[in-house]
Amino acid sequence: MEAFQLMTYREPVGFTDSSSGIETILLVDDEEPVQCVVREMLERRGYRVLVACDGPAALRASSEFKGDIQLLLTDVVMPRMSGLEVAKCLAVERPLIKVLYMSGYPETVVFLEERMAPGRYFLRKPFLAPALAGKVREALDDRPVSSKVRNEIP
Repeated sequence: MEAFQLMTYREPVGFTDSSSGIETILLVDDEEPVQCVVREMLERRGYRVLVACDGPAALRASSEFKGDIQLLLTDVVMPRMSGLEVAKCLAVERPLIKVLYMSGYPETVVFLEERMAPGRYFLRKPFLAPALAGKVREALDDRPVSSKVRNEIP
């Protein structure tokens, strides 16, 4: 995923704005470079981030973590278990969890398979830190984000 390797945008340490937060996010992606970049983007904005490399690891992390997890941020296409399957399994254990899918594939894949139920959002890869932060905040607050925040690199 070259787009993530080319990213150089960084906020100053301790950066805060309206898209910052203190919630706990479970990040699931099978690509380690994506995990590292996305985790850093979120932690710089104050979020607690739990990281899993695939669906089964995400389910284990969720069951072992005793606190609340407010958001599942998951890649859609992964080996062993899709992001859609992870979300469905976690919803049984954590019915209030919000879900933000991310993928380099067209968002119609998600719409067709789940029809974007309430509490479900989508972010197209590749993305920049402000777009990720805005979409995370939108999902957590369950409200539309400003049209000024782009979800993709032009």
